[in-house]
Amino acid sequence: MACAPTKSSRCATNKLASLLAAAWLGQLLAVALMAAPNAFATLARPEAGAYVGRLFLLDARTSLVLGVLLLLIEQRRQREAHPERLRFGARLCWPIAALFFTVLGFDGLRPAMEAARAGQGPASFALLHGLSMACFAAKIACVAALAWASLTSSSSSGAAPSRA
Repeated sequence: MACAPTKSSRCATNKLASLLAAAWLGQLLAVALMAAPNAFATLARPEAGAYVGRLFLLDARTSLVLGVLLLLIEQRRQREAHPERLRFGARLCWPIAALFFTVLGFDGLRPAMEAARAGQGPASFALLHGLSMACFAAKIACVAALAWASLTSSSSSGAAPSRA
């Protein structure tokens, strides 16, 4: 894809957003499909739980950074395209939703999961773990949609998609 000289800043911003979204998606899939399952396949259950807990802590912090960064990039793109007002579209909603699921799934459910593991609280550990996994899956779906939207808008060099 070639960028016109006057649109080089917009093109670079689109490419950066695409790269960050794709890298974020790759990191999430690596955690979900390789790192966490293999930890439980090779380590003793308590050690695997500690390892995966640390892995999800790192994932949550990485997700917060990337989500906020992609949100800021999209706000910048929106201001350049529509200086009169910020348009609240799907490319702005995906990072917000991913951030929501990150905070809910890790920071919201983790303390309740620890209490349930200790035999406290109204909900079982299995239920809370299932909810946490659902939040992680929803975050993956949001980031995949964001990566797809970034990639398709990046391939059109900032031009509006054709409806022909």
